[in-house]
Amino acid sequence: MRSQDPARRAVITGLGAVMPIGNDFPTYWANLRAGVTGTRRIQSFDASAFEVQIAAEVLDFDPASAMDPKMARRMSRFIAFAMAAGKEAVADAGIDFEAMDEDQRDRVGVVVNTGGGGIEQIIHGTQVHDQRGPRFVSPFAVPALSGSMAGCMLSMEHGLTGPVMTQVAACASSVIAFHDALRLIQTGDCDVVLTGGSEAPIWPMGVAALGNMGALSKRNDDPEHASRPFDRDRDGFVLGEGGGVVVVESLEHARGRGATPIAEILGGALTADAFHISAPEPTGRGQVKAMTGALRNSGVAVDEIDYIVAHGTSTSLNDVTETRAIKGAFGDQARRVPISSPKSMIGHLVGAAGIASVLAAVGAIRDGVIPPTANLENPDDECDLDYVPLVARPANVETVMVNGFGFGGQNAVAIFRRVVD
Repeated sequence: MRSQDPARRAVITGLGAVMPIGNDFPTYWANLRAGVTGTRRIQSFDASAFEVQIAAEVLDFDPASAMDPKMARRMSRFIAFAMAAGKEAVADAGIDFEAMDEDQRDRVGVVVNTGGGGIEQIIHGTQVHDQRGPRFVSPFAVPALSGSMAGCMLSMEHGLTGPVMTQVAACASSVIAFHDALRLIQTGDCDVVLTGGSEAPIWPMGVAALGNMGALSKRNDDPEHASRPFDRDRDGFVLGEGGGVVVVESLEHARGRGATPIAEILGGALTADAFHISAPEPTGRGQVKAMTGALRNSGVAVDEIDYIVAHGTSTSLNDVTETRAIKGAFGDQARRVPISSPKSMIGHLVGAAGIASVLAAVGAIRDGVIPPTANLENPDDECDLDYVPLVARPANVETVMVNGFGFGGQNAVAIFRRVVD
């Protein structure tokens, strides 16, 4: 492996999103700022017999708008989300891959992470097998369920022959994507990396399992207020779906083609709790180490962080533990830094949760607005930091920390900053 060159700076030049509150980045960002929530009663299957009947689904989305219609019928929903977001990000960046020669496309990579991949292929394939027999199972089922196929399809769509990488790390997955993108830029292996995450987990098995675990909100009669991070009346997270992709380039490459960088990836850190399959370690030690490590690796002091995009799931354990961890990492500064959780509006997108948060961070840097934590009406006594309740806040946002904490104790933190010379 090549050594890293910190002088090679990695910047974001294009944004793409498919989210429960908007099927493109401008709509997602406008609704995030406005505090619009995307939780409603489940429409993709009959959940009337389920204890949990609500989720944050992507509506009015046509997979054929993002890829060849025949392929769209064969591939999984999470792949279609990534393809649509990638198409938007490439257009937003104004980058023309067709104009590149083979050597240039060799230096374009793809890092799109997920938590579960194409789970519906297992469900549908099993149903077909049991009802009609093995001869009728789709030959595309295995590639379509593979978590790596979203990145592979993006590389094939644009003829990109650099590295294609996928890491599966539950709810931390797409924060980790930015660690890998930064590394690919700093090693000089890539000049451009399509980076993000995608997830489509709203299927009967997943809703039933997470509901039986006690992780999901059961506020079926009031879905818009179900996801309420840091609120004393929270009763679990809302399962969501969606995807996002951004164009990451070396600063030299971006300026060489006349692009305008939106934000820079400064660095990050990864740790593990080594504690429990679903619960965070109560003291928040692993989360503290991830945040302090990210600050150290990015060369950023605690008083330089203008905004923290919290993991903020709306579960009793996560929100209290993250609050403790922020206090542990930031000390006295913890009470001065604004914090908010996009999950209050879009639910928990699992492997795409991180990219949803990164898009919020980049939007805040670009526009000087911190999106709110929706539904935060009665703060938990143990969640006593500045969680920007209910209404967006104008602010001078230069540097943002993004937290992503996954099942199994996987902690990922990344830091982004406005691009300065």
